Amino acid sequence: MKRTKNPAKEAEYRKRASDLVAQMTLHEKVSQMLSWAPAIERLGIPAYNWWSEGIHGVGRAGTATVFPQAIGMAAAFDEDMMEQVGNAVGVEARGKYNMCRAHGDRDIFKGLTVWAPNINIFRDPRWGRGHETYGEDPFLTSRLGVRFVEGMQGDDPDYLQAAACAKHFAVHSGPESDRHHFNAIVSKQDLWETYLPAFRALVKEAGVEAVMGAYNRTNGEPCCGSKTLLKDILRDKWHFDGHVTSDCWAIKDFHEHHMVTSTPAESAALALNNGCDLNCGNTYLHILKAYEKGLISEDTITESAIRLFTTRYLLGLFEETEYDKIPYSEVESPAHLALSQKAAEESFVLLKNNGILPLNKEKIKTVGIVGPNADSRKALVGNYHGTASRYCTIQEGIQDYLGDDVRVLASVGCDLFRDRTEHLAFTQDRLAEAKIVAENSDIVILCVGLDETLEGEEGDTGNSYASGDKETLQLPQVQLDLMEAMAESGKPVVLCLMAGSDIDLSYAEEHFDAVMVLWYPGAEGGKAAARVLFGDVSPSGKLPVTFYNTLEELPDFTDYAMKGRTYRYMENKAQFPFGY
Repeated sequence: MKRTKNPAKEAEYRKRASDLVAQMTLHEKVSQMLSWAPAIERLGIPAYNWWSEGIHGVGRAGTATVFPQAIGMAAAFDEDMMEQVGNAVGVEARGKYNMCRAHGDRDIFKGLTVWAPNINIFRDPRWGRGHETYGEDPFLTSRLGVRFVEGMQGDDPDYLQAAACAKHFAVHSGPESDRHHFNAIVSKQDLWETYLPAFRALVKEAGVEAVMGAYNRTNGEPCCGSKTLLKDILRDKWHFDGHVTSDCWAIKDFHEHHMVTSTPAESAALALNNGCDLNCGNTYLHILKAYEKGLISEDTITESAIRLFTTRYLLGLFEETEYDKIPYSEVESPAHLALSQKAAEESFVLLKNNGILPLNKEKIKTVGIVGPNADSRKALVGNYHGTASRYCTIQEGIQDYLGDDVRVLASVGCDLFRDRTEHLAFTQDRLAEAKIVAENSDIVILCVGLDETLEGEEGDTGNSYASGDKETLQLPQVQLDLMEAMAESGKPVVLCLMAGSDIDLSYAEEHFDAVMVLWYPGAEGGKAAARVLFGDVSPSGKLPVTFYNTLEELPDFTDYAMKGRTYRYMENKAQFPFGY
């Protein structure tokens, strides 16, 4: 369902945008270059907030279908499915936008400019945001990203269903704690062979409408004001004709942290002169000051405003379109929920099976479900997620699947990372219960891992590490203790890992009967897990990232050279290789 562009229509929209912008004062033009663009009532322009999320379902805007996290969907290696998911995100964004507009709600996260997908390369397993991506391979990332964008933007030649955004351009993958001042040094070979191919594919093949700059510098230039990236490559070499947005508050980093400029006005000028049209943040409030100082021309301001209004015309925001007819009932529709479950079923990666799987419920009287992620909704959703109207945890999925035929015993076993679940209790206050459950069960399903509080974006989590990055490939100690207790129970154990990245599974591989990676499987994850564990569906996922034996074998986290990283350049044997 690839959209075929209509050049005549696009030229018409640019002409209409030019005519509209020509009626604006300089102050009004600048006001439209902030992500929270206010209304200009005299010109009939409503307020619009450009910031919306949608990497695995419409995010942060209330009820929406919550698909598996991006890294999980990548493990399916299924381009057609990615297009279907992208389309579902676009349809639900439209349904929600149409409903909100009718009620005068033009708030953040409710627009049609969806800042997804994240096509950065997951080059180091420590990076907390890696689970937002499609893994470590530029080719896989580009194939999945192209189809996701095509699905989201729709197949109407005259209008976009929603506007997708390729982020974060470019050479961006941690450390989170350093991103506001970090300079990523990269060779020309690594830049063109690893960090740029997916962006090029989304621009040249998918016609992605927006590109978001990264926080860091690349080879000395801040990405949101980089002549090399935004002008020489994106505009001149690739002929990108959409709009560029900054990451949020990235432009103020120019003078506050990168120290490449001295004032907010200079930072605004550097970004705008190099082609960053939209500012998520407020540094572009200083554009007028930069203009008065002769740092920016009015023509440059006008061109960015025209690009932004061309996108709004492409979205049909100033006229009636077929997309206006998408009803709110498309949000969490039965078809989208079924697709979410299918995506989860395809994402699970079986790393070990001694023959115990699939489980036969006719031969089991009691199942023990143990672990901090067994009944966790947070472990279903990853980050940048929407709100499901109903969640099915792994525990609930298995309980529903088995019904009254098989007894299910449950214990959380331990907290995700704290040393007790009740603050008045002794340490390891649920370990004895977990052992009792194992003693009384025919088989144990052990659900361990992380959630967005332990791996995610800097400042976006309440995690134990301030930056969101992982410091180790090991699970928290309380979970290691729980794993050991289950191994010593003498009962068959199936370990289910719920995480978005490489975790050391050497102990699990040695001691447990089966090991499966469930990623963050979305709101329907429990249903999917039950169907796979009990053999209704065969696990077919493949690792989109390498599982390494140790961090010690990897280059330093801040080293952006690809030598020694990922399946393409690693020198040691993997614990589980890419594609396993």
